[in-house]
Amino acid sequence: MTSKPIPRIAWLQLAANIILFGLSWPIIKIGLEASTPLWFAAARATLSATTAFILLACLGRLAWPHRADWPIVLSVGALQLSCFFAFSNLGMQSLPAGRSSVLAYTATLWIVPLSLLIGEKVGWRAVGGVLLGVVGIVVLVDPTRFDWNDKAVIWGHLWLLLAGFTWAIAIVHIRRHRWKLTPLDVLPWQMSVAAILLWTLALLAEPAGRLEIDSKKLWMALVYIGAFAGPIATWAAVSVGRALPPVVGSMAMLGVPLLSIASSVMLLGETITLPLALGTTLVIAGIATVILDRSRD
Repeated sequence: MTSKPIPRIAWLQLAANIILFGLSWPIIKIGLEASTPLWFAAARATLSATTAFILLACLGRLAWPHRADWPIVLSVGALQLSCFFAFSNLGMQSLPAGRSSVLAYTATLWIVPLSLLIGEKVGWRAVGGVLLGVVGIVVLVDPTRFDWNDKAVIWGHLWLLLAGFTWAIAIVHIRRHRWKLTPLDVLPWQMSVAAILLWTLALLAEPAGRLEIDSKKLWMALVYIGAFAGPIATWAAVSVGRALPPVVGSMAMLGVPLLSIASSVMLLGETITLPLALGTTLVIAGIATVILDRSRD
């Protein structure tokens, strides 16, 4: 029995997905020059929700979520979107975009301890991958040269790791959820939940926050993140997930933090240090090990 050939469009969508998400980090960093973190996150979610509604309407797929899908709408909207957008922005305001992308992308590592907590079977190779990734995080942070008196930098690292952790919780829920609609069909509703939560958080936690609406940097970042890298890349990701074996798509997406580092060098003038290069290598190796172990389930 021969396997069904993978259409060329799936590989193009995968490449587009990596590029769109990889370029997001330096562009968000640019947008944060003309805004405060939570206000930018709220504006991003609002634009993404609007774009997603238009996209689904054009496809003739706009529908009210099934009652069974509302738990995933709320959890993804609150954790994978609201918390991830807010925490990653808060962290990136004091850290380089390239390093930020690697720290936030550790979500796959945190899935392993979460899986153990809910009683799922986890192989020793996955545990080893987590340990390897944690070593990579330590190398990336470079504690021997770390300024332990700089609270902004300390919190920056913690915010980004927390962003990855909240994303991991959402992933565990997504894996266990029995879908009525597709992930693409519920995307505008998830983005709407995120927009509501983020505007509430922005007004409460950043009452003096700002969006410099006359700034070209702000609009460039918002349009790119909100209209392209958010809903369109997510659409591509859903299509790729259906066309490619899960392990292929997951391994390929490891190119996102690598492209983030490269694009941060080109767009922001960031430098690639030895701790960044070595730490990133170890983190990606750890994530790859976890992915390969989980693919056997």
